[in-house]
Amino acid sequence: MDATFWALVALILFFIVIFWVKVPGKIGASLDARAERIQKELDEARRLREEAQALLADYQRKRREAEQEAEDIIAEAKAEAERLTAVTNKSLEEMIERRTKSAEVKITQAEAQAVAAVRARAADVAIAAAEQILAEKVSGDAAKQMIETSIKDVAANLN
Repeated sequence: MDATFWALVALILFFIVIFWVKVPGKIGASLDARAERIQKELDEARRLREEAQALLADYQRKRREAEQEAEDIIAEAKAEAERLTAVTNKSLEEMIERRTKSAEVKITQAEAQAVAAVRARAADVAIAAAEQILAEKVSGDAAKQMIETSIKDVAANLN
C-alpha cells in the first residue's frame, strides 16, 4: 500500500467528515447571511441617500423661499422709504410755505406800523409848524383860540 492510496483514503475521509459536519451548508448559510447583511446595508444606504436628497431638496426650497422673502422685505423697505421721503418733502414744503407767509405778514405789519409812525410824526411836525406860524402872525386872545382850533383840526385830519 502506497502513500498515494493513504492520501486518497485521507481525502475521502476528509470529504466525508466535511459533509457529515455539514460544512458546505454552514458555508452556504454564512455566505447567505453575509449577502443578506450586505443587501440590508445597501438598502439602508439607499434609504439614507433618498432621505439626504429629500433634505437637500427641502433646504433648497427653504433657501429659495428665504431669498424671495428677503427680496420682498427689501422691496417693501424701499417703498416705505420712498413714501416717507415723499411725506417728509411735503411736510417740509408746507412748513416753508407757512414760515414764508408768516414772514410776509410780519413784514406787512412792520410796514403798517412804520407808515403809522411816520404819519404820527408828520402830524406832530405839522401841528408844531402851524402853531409856530400862527403864533408869529396872529396875537392875542383870538390867536390863542385860533391856534387851539387849528391844532384840533389838523390833528383830526391827519389821524
